[in-house]
Amino acid sequence: MTTDIGRASAIALVGVQGRVIEVEAHLTSQLPGFSIIGLPDAALGEARERVRSASAVADCPLPARRITVNLTPASIPKRGSGFDLAIAMAILGAEGVAPGVSRSVAYIGELGLDGRVRPVPGVIPMVIAARDAGVRTAVVPVGNLEEARIVPGIDVVGTPSLRATAITAGALLPPVETEPVLQPAVLEPAPEAHDLADVIGNAVGVRAVIAAAAGGHHMFLLGPPGAGKTMLAERLPGLLPDLEPDAALEVAAVRSVSGLGNQSWCTRPPWEAPHHSSSATALIGGGSGLLRPGAVSRATRGVLFLDEATEFPRAVLDALRQPLESGRITIHRSVGSAEFPARCQVVLAANPCPCGNAGSRGGPLCSCSPSTVRKYLGRISGPLLDRIDIRVAVPRVTTGTIRAAEGTAPTTAAAAERVRAARQRMRERLRGTGWTCNAEVTGPWLRAEGRAAAGATSSLDRALDFGTLTMRGWDRVMRLAWTMADLGDVARPGQDEVRRALALRSAL
Repeated sequence: MTTDIGRASAIALVGVQGRVIEVEAHLTSQLPGFSIIGLPDAALGEARERVRSASAVADCPLPARRITVNLTPASIPKRGSGFDLAIAMAILGAEGVAPGVSRSVAYIGELGLDGRVRPVPGVIPMVIAARDAGVRTAVVPVGNLEEARIVPGIDVVGTPSLRATAITAGALLPPVETEPVLQPAVLEPAPEAHDLADVIGNAVGVRAVIAAAAGGHHMFLLGPPGAGKTMLAERLPGLLPDLEPDAALEVAAVRSVSGLGNQSWCTRPPWEAPHHSSSATALIGGGSGLLRPGAVSRATRGVLFLDEATEFPRAVLDALRQPLESGRITIHRSVGSAEFPARCQVVLAANPCPCGNAGSRGGPLCSCSPSTVRKYLGRISGPLLDRIDIRVAVPRVTTGTIRAAEGTAPTTAAAAERVRAARQRMRERLRGTGWTCNAEVTGPWLRAEGRAAAGATSSLDRALDFGTLTMRGWDRVMRLAWTMADLGDVARPGQDEVRRALALRSAL
């Protein structure tokens, strides 16, 4: 009995993390058969028929022998059809048809029955995983070539068909012109240009948005309908600087897994605004089969805006508590677990009561009972609210405030320049720490190298002693005070910066 073994590399994707998988194809002179082992899912189990048909069309049919394909490590679940090309190439390598097949090449792609290689989602994190594992070359479908080339440090080759891939690996077959399978165009709405100067009569809200953009802080806006909460939130992305290359690659990996294909690369911070009817799975991520990123992960390095936050179920909002602290979200299911990035700025906007008129000066009177108001606002739990750095009230605008504030709001360009200068001061101060903005620094740093000027925290210390401020709240006020210092080009926060930070946290 003769045996032959061929080996190729594939990538298993768990969340946005890839893992190099060795594909072993074992051919024996037993009764013909084809089996795949190593924890394949249903879609991967169907690769047998796709590989058999594609190989026949490519003029390199599978041999009439017993074929066993092992995906190792066997303990890692493998899902999806992206293993098809690697399986076919490992078999052709074992058969001797394609002698150039080796583990130093990662093959990614789904095979059609006509032998063409079809694009798959999540190519960017797959190529990143191959590069980090030392793989020299990644062979991807032509439809994924543009997004795969985003990843530096690895040779990326596009292939239209199994036949072309086999020829590249040394198969003695005449080339055949093949029309590649391209990804369908994903139409993303163009972002609207919002200028901060359009905001009139909300000086505190404007200061809050600029501070949030500069320091990367979370924000809660409370006010009656039509006061301008959404208007303020929509101007936050325009104030944020362009993404650094590493951050842009992280965002592109999430967008690639989400199926955006060639539009995965973006240098601007993303913006996500899910509807208040969204489930916890839609917000956090997950799913019953393949684990997908939720809105909080798609907004990583950008802004997650939850309008009408009090209309979200409380359990859905409380699911944000972990990612707000750690910047990552780990989803556990019976089929396995996946980790997604979730380092975004969360902006909550809510009405003060169901009718929207509680606490308003002028206008209709509130028709809600005190218990109804408490129950309504109680949907945003205390622990979640404690993680929000900036909490301001957005009052209803009147003709008097319009006349008084006309022309006082800065333009987006001017405010973005202040934010850019403040971010530069943060980077210089935090160089070597692994942090990039004030919202990421820890409490020990704030009480050691990052302590405020002498006597500046006396008001915070009293609030902590009286129980009106938690230790987490103390840290968050100090982070915001550092942002105030950076916006004002002050070397270290003093009493003025601490008081302004405390005012933005308690301005409800």
